[in-house]
Amino acid sequence: MTTSIILKTCVVWLAILLLAVVNGGFREAVLLKIMGQRPANLISGLLLGSAIVLMAWWLVPWIGVWDRETLIYLGLIWLLLTLVFEFSLGFAQRKTLSEMRQAYRFKNGNTWPLILLITAIAPYGVGWLRGWFC
Repeated sequence: MTTSIILKTCVVWLAILLLAVVNGGFREAVLLKIMGQRPANLISGLLLGSAIVLMAWWLVPWIGVWDRETLIYLGLIWLLLTLVFEFSLGFAQRKTLSEMRQAYRFKNGNTWPLILLITAIAPYGVGWLRGWFC
């Protein structure tokens, strides 16, 4: 992968991160007050997963990658950046590893593990849906 592709991949990930932060703020400020924890988490997860797929659909062609292998690498880079960000933020907030691992359980409508999966497969899925390979 070229430096340009890596930089563009990181720019797209930053856009996804921004959407995730806005989504989390919307969940906390609006959805939780209207419907409670479980439904708010489910709707928030659905919104974020959809936003990731739409961002990938829109921006993966801009990155300029068309082959399966590189699209898989892009998804893995997005996943790695997300995990590094999440754990770094958790440690900065002085959370224990046990506390941070709570986000990886399907409890109270938590969809975070599915969001991570969507993040990882979105670039490949976009390539497949766009017919870039069979």
